[in-house]
Amino acid sequence: MSVGAATINLVTRSAHAFVARAEQVDVLLGAVERAGRGEPGLVLVGADAGVGKTRLLTHLARLAAERGATVVTSHAVDLGEIGLPYLPFADALLQLAEADPEGAAQVAATRPALRRLVPTLPGASPGAPPPGAADEQGERLQLFDGVASVLASSGRAGAPLVLVLEDLHWADSSSRDLLRYLVARLRSEPVLLVASYRADDLHRRHPLRPVLAELGRHPRVERLDLPPFTPDELRDFTTALAGHPLPAEALARIQRRSEGNAYFAEELLEARGAGTDLPGTLADVLRARLEQLDPAVQRLVRTASAAGRRVAEPLLRAVVDDADTFDVLVGEDGRIAFRHALLAEAVYTDLLPGEQVALHRGYLLAAATDPALATPAERAHHALLSHDQRLALLASRDAAREAGRVLAPAEELRHLETVLRLWSGVPDAAADLGQDRVEVLLAAATAGARAGLGERAVALAREAVGVVDGAGSADVRRLAAVRTTLARHLLGVERIDEALRETDRALAALDASPLPPNADRAWALATHARAALNSDLDDQAEIAAAAAVDEARSAGATDAEADALISLAVLVVEDPDRAADLLSDALDRARSAGDTTTELRCTYNLATNRFYAGRLADAADAVDAGLALAARAGLTWSTYGVELRLIAEIVRYTRGDLGAPVPSADPGPPRALSAVEGVQMYAVVARGDADAAERSLSLLHGQHGDTMITLIAGGCAVDALTWAGRLDEAVALAHELLDEIGRVWSDYFLGGIWLSALGIAALADLAAADRLAGRDPAEHLAVGARLLERAVVTADRGRPRGGQMGPEGRAWLARAHAEHGRLTGTDDPATWGRTAEGFDYGYDYEVARARRRWAEALLTTGDRDAAREQAALALATAREIGAVPLATALGDLSRRARLDLPGVPGGGADVLTAREAEVLALVAEGLSNRQIGERLYISGKTVSVHVSRVLGKLGVGGRTEAVAVAHRRGLLGVDDPPG
Repeated sequence: MSVGAATINLVTRSAHAFVARAEQVDVLLGAVERAGRGEPGLVLVGADAGVGKTRLLTHLARLAAERGATVVTSHAVDLGEIGLPYLPFADALLQLAEADPEGAAQVAATRPALRRLVPTLPGASPGAPPPGAADEQGERLQLFDGVASVLASSGRAGAPLVLVLEDLHWADSSSRDLLRYLVARLRSEPVLLVASYRADDLHRRHPLRPVLAELGRHPRVERLDLPPFTPDELRDFTTALAGHPLPAEALARIQRRSEGNAYFAEELLEARGAGTDLPGTLADVLRARLEQLDPAVQRLVRTASAAGRRVAEPLLRAVVDDADTFDVLVGEDGRIAFRHALLAEAVYTDLLPGEQVALHRGYLLAAATDPALATPAERAHHALLSHDQRLALLASRDAAREAGRVLAPAEELRHLETVLRLWSGVPDAAADLGQDRVEVLLAAATAGARAGLGERAVALAREAVGVVDGAGSADVRRLAAVRTTLARHLLGVERIDEALRETDRALAALDASPLPPNADRAWALATHARAALNSDLDDQAEIAAAAAVDEARSAGATDAEADALISLAVLVVEDPDRAADLLSDALDRARSAGDTTTELRCTYNLATNRFYAGRLADAADAVDAGLALAARAGLTWSTYGVELRLIAEIVRYTRGDLGAPVPSADPGPPRALSAVEGVQMYAVVARGDADAAERSLSLLHGQHGDTMITLIAGGCAVDALTWAGRLDEAVALAHELLDEIGRVWSDYFLGGIWLSALGIAALADLAAADRLAGRDPAEHLAVGARLLERAVVTADRGRPRGGQMGPEGRAWLARAHAEHGRLTGTDDPATWGRTAEGFDYGYDYEVARARRRWAEALLTTGDRDAAREQAALALATAREIGAVPLATALGDLSRRARLDLPGVPGGGADVLTAREAEVLALVAEGLSNRQIGERLYISGKTVSVHVSRVLGKLGVGGRTEAVAVAHRRGLLGVDDPPG
C-alpha cells in the first residue's frame, strides 16, 4: 500500500530549523550555565497549546547537550482523573539508570524505596507496604530522597543534568509533590529542572495552579511565559517551513488565522500546500488533512487518538492488527507519537461516541489478553471509558495496588474511590475483588491519611464502621478493629473526644465477648491510651497503656506493644530513668517489627528524656544514634528526623558549643529549615551576631505557621533585643508571645516561664536606667510583678503531667525570681547563687550569665572578693564558648567596679572627651538639648552634635541606651551598679 509524506507528518513530530525565541533561549541557557556552577533551579515554561513549548525545549536540549550537559526528557500523559503515579520521573530515572546503572544502584543501596520506581536496579524490590504501615510516609520520603540523589549524581560541575518535564498540567498528584520536594531540596547540585505546562488548560480549580503559585515564590524558580509569534517571527517561521518566503497575502492570512500560534500556522501552511482553502479553525484544518489519507491509515490514526498523545507500539498493534499501516510511522522513545497533543485531541473529538467506546474497549481487551501491554491505570482508564463497570472495578483495584507499591497515596485513594463508586453497579463485586466493601473503605482511609487528607480518611473509616455495625455482624473483633482504626484517624486530625468515644466502644464490644489475647484488643487499648493522654486523662491512659502492653505481649503484637510503651514512658515523668527504660524496650520492639519510623520516634523521645533530665551527654549519644539511623534510612527530613535535628542543635548549644553549624548539603524543605534556623537562634544570640535580633524577628514572622518556632525564635528575639538595649521592644514582644502562644496552647505553657524571666530581665534594665535618670520606675515594677506571678502560676499549674519540672524549668523559675529582685532594687546574691546552681547541670552559658548578675549583687553587699570570683568564672566561660556580649558586659563590670579581672584593661573614661562626658551626665539627668545648652552656656545645636558623637562612639541608637551603656562601662563616674 502507498501513502504520502503527509501521513508521516500527521503522526510524528516535524523537524525544521528553529527560529526566533532568542530571549527565551538565553534565559534557559543562562539557567543551564548556573546549574553547571552549582546553582540549581527550576524553569517553568508556560504557554497556550501549540505556541511552541516543545520546539523550544527540543532546541534547548540540543544546545545544552552540545555544551556538555546530560539532557533527559520525559512527559506526563493525559489519563483524565486516573493519572500514572510519578510517570515523568519514573521515565527519567529509567533513562538515567540505563546510562549509569552503577551510580543508580549505589543510591538504591541506601534508599531501597527507589526500586519501587526502577525495579530493574540491583537488589530486591520492596513489596507493597501493608495497609496503614507506620513506615510508609518514611518510605515515601526515602523514595523522594532517592530520586533527588540520582538526579544530583547525574550532573557534574560544568556539565549539569538538565531534566525536561513536559506537559506538567497532566502530572499526577505524587509527581507534583515530588517536584515541590526537589525544588525545596536544591542547594548546590548541578541540576536544572525545566517543566512546561499549558497555560490555557489551567482552569480556576486545576490542581497545578496552587503548585505553580507556591513554586513561583521560591528563589531558585524562574517563570518563563512563551507568547505567540510576532509577525516578523511568524514570517521567519513559515519561511523555514516552506523553504522560501510566502507571498504577502498568504502570510497575512496565516497570521490572521493562527494569531501567531506556531502549530496552527504550520497546519495552515500544510493545508495550503496541499491545495486546500484555509479552513477557519484548527479542527477543520486537521479534519481536512486526515481525509486526504488512505482509509487504513485514517483508522490507525483514529485508533491511536483514543490512547492520547503517545501510545506504545505493541499495544497499538494489538488493537489495530494491520502491520502494513505501521510502515510509515516513526517511534518516539518506544512509542507512536502524534506530532502535537492538539492533533490527537482533535482526531479523538471528531469520533462519534460509539466509536470512542469501541476503541477504548479494543484497548481494554488487548490489555486483558496481555497485561504487559498497559499499566493497571491505563486499563482502568479504558475500562471506564468503555463503560465496562466490572473490568473498570478490577482494573481500578489493581491500579490502586500499583499506586500503593510506588508510594503514591493520592492516586491510590483516587483509584479506591473509583472502586467504591462502581461497587453498586457490579453485582458480585466482593467476589470479583476477593475483599468486601469494608476492606476497600479502610484501605482508602489509610491512603487518604497518608496523602494528608485526614478528614477524608475519617469519613471513609466512619462509613466502614457504619457498614459493619449496620450489618449486625457477630464478628466482635472486626467491629472493634474498625472502630480502633477510625479512632486513630480521628487522632490524626486532633478530634480527641471522638477518638476516645470510639475506643470506648471498641473495648466495650470486646469486653462483652470473652476472647483470648489478640492484636485487636492490644491496638484498641494502645489507641485508647494515646487518646486519653491527649485529653489529660493520665490515670485512664496509664491503665490502658499497661493493659495494652500485657495484651500485646500475649498476642505477639510487637508494633502495638511499642506504641503502648511510648505512652507509658510519657506518663512516668516523675522517674526519668524508668521512662528511659520503657523507651529502650519500645525501641527494641520497633526494631524487631522492622518499624523504622517508630524506632526514630523512640530514639527522639529517649534524647528528649535525657535532655530534660539534665543528662546532656546521654542526650547527645541518643541524638547521634537517631541522626545516623535517619541518614541510613533516607529519613533525614521525616517528622522525627527533623525533631532529632532540632534537639541536636539544642543539646549542642546547651553544652556550650556556640559555633555556627557546619553547612549542610541538604538543609531540607522550607518548613524544616525554618525550624532548624529557629533553634540555632539560641547560639546566634549568645555569641552576639550583629543581626541576631533581625534574624530572630524574621523567623518569628515567617510563613512557617509553627507555634514552636514562634516560641523559640520569639524568645531569642526578646533576649537579642535586650542585649541591644531595645528594652521597650523586648518587653512588648514578651507580652505578645505570652498572649499569642497561650491562645494556641494554654495559658500555662511551660515556655512561658522562660519568656517571663526574659521579660523581667528587660524590665530590670529599664528600671536601672530610670533610676540613673532620676525617674520613678514604678510602672516597670508593676509589669514585672505580673510577669513573675505568671511564671510562678505556670510552674504550679503547667507542670508536666504527674511530675516535677526538670532542671531547666526550675532554673528559669529561679532566674525569674532573681531578675525580679534586680527589678525592685532588692538584688539578693542568694537568689542568683540558686539560679547558677539550677543551671549547673551542664548549661554553661546560663551558668555564666547567672554568675555575672551574682557578682553585681555581691557588690551591693560590699563583698568584693566574692564578686571578683564569680565575675572571673563567668568571664572565663564566656571567653571559652565565644559569648561575646556576655564577655563585653563582664569587662564593663570589671572597669566600672574596679574588679581587676584577668585580661580586662582598666580605665575607660577617656573614651569620651570631657565635654562629651559632661553632656552625657546631663542627659542621664533627663535634661533636653535646650536645657543642657542653657546649663553649659552653649547652643542646643552644639549639644545635638555632642550627643550624636556620643551615640556613635558608644555604638547605640538612642539617649536612654547611651546612658545605660555608659553606666555599664563606668563612663559616668558612678561606682555603684544599677539597682
